[in-house]
Amino acid sequence: MDQQGLAMDYVDYYKVLGVDRGASREEIKKAYRRLARQYHPDVNPGNKEAEEKFKAINEANEVLSDKDKRQKYDQLGQSYHQWQQMGGQPAGFDWSNWMSGQSGQPGQPGGFRVEYADSSMGGGDFFSDFFRSMFGGGMGQQTRSDPRGSGRRAARGQDLEAVAQITLEDAYHGTIRTVQIGQRQLTVNIPRGAREGTRVRLRGQGERVYGGGQPGDLFVIVSLLEHPVFTRDDDDLHLDLKVPVYTAVLGGSVRVPTLDGDVTLRIQPGTQSGQSIRLRGKGMPHLRGHDTQGDLYAHVLVQVPTDLSENERRLFDQLRQMRGAE
Repeated sequence: MDQQGLAMDYVDYYKVLGVDRGASREEIKKAYRRLARQYHPDVNPGNKEAEEKFKAINEANEVLSDKDKRQKYDQLGQSYHQWQQMGGQPAGFDWSNWMSGQSGQPGQPGGFRVEYADSSMGGGDFFSDFFRSMFGGGMGQQTRSDPRGSGRRAARGQDLEAVAQITLEDAYHGTIRTVQIGQRQLTVNIPRGAREGTRVRLRGQGERVYGGGQPGDLFVIVSLLEHPVFTRDDDDLHLDLKVPVYTAVLGGSVRVPTLDGDVTLRIQPGTQSGQSIRLRGKGMPHLRGHDTQGDLYAHVLVQVPTDLSENERRLFDQLRQMRGAE
């Protein structure tokens, strides 16, 4: 293939993830997870633009989160930017030095032969020409010696990650989600008590390789949606409980929502606004706690009426005079 036939567009993976070139692995991981949640197909059903963005995000993370791939990509970036600074055009850049190929060819240091990923991973659709030209047909492989001692290198598929968004109710009861990996749809059981960042492992469902290599694993990362009523602190839940001023002064009963249905709570006379009332065992299930649960904290917000009748105003005024208040 001549040099012109190798012409392609350079992809700035750092720009795709919105990170600096000196970003740490943790910064890259954080940016990837944030963008993956934003553009995940489950969140944007039927949105082709979001789907392409999601693919680009995964491709950028695949390169920048891998030490060897990132090193090779950074070397290419330096050469490409120097070429541009000298007035060179993309069509004239010598891509052949960076192409993935057979042993002894440029761009494939050490004569290592690329094992292509199974087409069920999306193949030519999931990765760009730029990626496949540099690293081969699919996600990068980890290699191990052939146990038969033949000297061959058997490939192990790389572990993959996917994001599953769930509600707090889903986390309370446990749920099932479907994740899309290339052209495959996989079902994953999300356990009771799952938290933000909980990783569910599906063995053997990661990257697949030809030649009998061992497939990688898939890690489904839980992302919790914000709840309109409850906030979560580990396995404890918190909510604001509106209590009428009369109930706060005289005592009485109020209904309190929980993730397992409403309960009746007794309010003691003289309860103050801001006071916290603990409901034991009404929080989230412990992820590995054998049917134990956290607590629910109801934070009292005393509600002062704003639509008093004339008679009610007179009664409140009498009460104020009795109390000697100004």
